[in-house]
This record gives sequence, C-alpha cells and structure tokens, in this order.
Amino acid sequence: MIPWITAGSTFPAVESALAEPNGLLAAGDDLSAERLLDAYARGIFPWYSEGQPVLWWSPDPRMVLEVDAFRLRRSLAKVVRNGGYEIRVDTAFGEVMRGCMQVPRPGQSGTWITPAVIAAYSQLHNRGNAHSIEAWRAGRLVGGLYGVCIGRMFFGESMFALERDASKVALVHLVAILRARGFPMIDCQQETAHLASFGARPMRRLLFVERLRGLARASATHEPWALMPADRVMS
Repeated sequence: MIPWITAGSTFPAVESALAEPNGLLAAGDDLSAERLLDAYARGIFPWYSEGQPVLWWSPDPRMVLEVDAFRLRRSLAKVVRNGGYEIRVDTAFGEVMRGCMQVPRPGQSGTWITPAVIAAYSQLHNRGNAHSIEAWRAGRLVGGLYGVCIGRMFFGESMFALERDASKVALVHLVAILRARGFPMIDCQQETAHLASFGARPMRRLLFVERLRGLARASATHEPWALMPADRVMS
C-alpha cells in the first residue's frame, strides 16, 4: 500500500518508491509551502490528476541538466539574439503557471496544475523559493517557465510557448541566471527527448539525492533574481 502523508507525518525513504509506476512514493492532501519545500529537498515532487489525492514521486533514474553541459544550437542562438522576445524575471509568476496549465501537451488529456497547485506554488514564489522566466512580445506573455529554488538547486517544473521557441529562449536565460548564481544543476524530473536535446541526462536516484543534499543546504543569496545576459550561455 502507498503510505498516506498527513500534516504531522514525514515522507518515507525514497528508496521505498515503487518501480512501477516509476517512483510513486506516497499520497496525501497537504500542499503547504512547508510540505513542498521538505519534499523537494528530499528529491520528491508532487504530480497528480484532478480528482486524485496529491501523489508524491521520486523516480529512478532522475533526469537532470548539468548547467555547464547545456547545449545551445546555432539556430536557437540566433533566435535568442534576433527573435524579438523581451525576457523578464518574476513579473508574472501566476500567469506563467496558468500558461503551463492551459497549453495542450501531446499524450496528455489534462493537467495537474490546478488552481490549488497555482496557489501553493505562488506561496513559494512569495517566499523567494519559486521563480518564473518569461518571454514577452509587444506587451503580451507568449512563453516561459517556472520552477522551485532551494539553496543552490533549481527544480524545473513546467514551460509553455504560444510563439515559436519562446520557452526555449526562456530556458537559455534561466541557464545564464543559474550560472551567474552558482547553481550547477537543474532537476528535470522525467526523461524526454526534448530535454536530452539540451544536454539533460538520466542520473541514478541515489547519486541525485546525494548531490541534492549538499546543494539544498548550500548558502545562497536571497535577493530578488535579476536577468543575466544570455552571452553567459552563448559564448
């Protein structure tokens, strides 16, 4: 049976997660900021469908992107330089989440990004533990991404694009910010060919959790995030 997590209980060890489906660890109904931060620091994240309890996952292997291993294709570099997108940081966090919620995804009939989830992650954003990178054109939000930040670890959550390459340009700028702030790794959660094209690779859960433990505890400055030149990635 899957353990049920309540406000007063702790997560089971990630090693107890089911192999099939890959990484299902626990269920519950607590999406508080404290529960979310505790989960991410342990290598656990929520993912579930409307009408289900909150399902907590820790897959093995884990898809990660080493920031220094990020691959930028020439065609995308041209879009970054000349695509006409205005990139902003943390100016429309809720709008980015709603964009991720509304854009259809191949093979998915719904979304786990419910109003309750938006409210929960907005609390993290207000505390400085969640950030959005946004692509704008002519005053309209046309793409972006968001994720969770603990110590010197960034956990990518979702991205969306209403115009070609908008979310990819946001990713390039995220990598530039993370390099400037000394973040060595992005958690990408699940393995996809799209992420692999940028240099992401699967990592065994044991190694991921070991590295995460040190990064989550690392000291980090807490001033608001600022945009960094994309040249940090394209040079």
